[in-house]
Amino acid sequence: MSSIKKLFSEKSIHLVFDISLWLKAVLALAEIAAGIATYFISQQFLIRAVMWMAQAEFAEDPHDQIVNYLLQTAQQLSVGARDFATLYLLGHGIVKLWLIIGLLRKRLWYYPTAMVVFGLFIVYQVYRYTFTHSILLLLITALDLIVIALTWHEYQYLKRHKVR
Repeated sequence: MSSIKKLFSEKSIHLVFDISLWLKAVLALAEIAAGIATYFISQQFLIRAVMWMAQAEFAEDPHDQIVNYLLQTAQQLSVGARDFATLYLLGHGIVKLWLIIGLLRKRLWYYPTAMVVFGLFIVYQVYRYTFTHSILLLLITALDLIVIALTWHEYQYLKRHKVR
């Protein structure tokens, strides 16, 4: 019993909370970097990159569905889609990073704000999943759910201990 109690101790839960925040911070920085890169990458560069990365697979099977899907997606990428992706990635990454910094600094008002914003991200991710069926999107959503639960727990703990 004591090992289970130790596993769910405040110290352990706080450690998992901190680790999940740092993981989300890394993802937020990656989103910001991807948003910047998306803005500067041309459609031709993207098509050449897909062709270069998939040339061995394409030579082996010119009808490979994944390679053809990636190539078709790169060819149909419009300026509007690129601009949306840029703004989405930058906005999402910056907001997430701002919230994470506030949570790591233990600013009490960030906790409910973060839970609401992360909840809105989940709603959008579930909506996007209905179109993409992306496993990565499900994993990010699962991480967000865990972070919300841990944020709630941490918020309650900090309120009990009168941290600003």
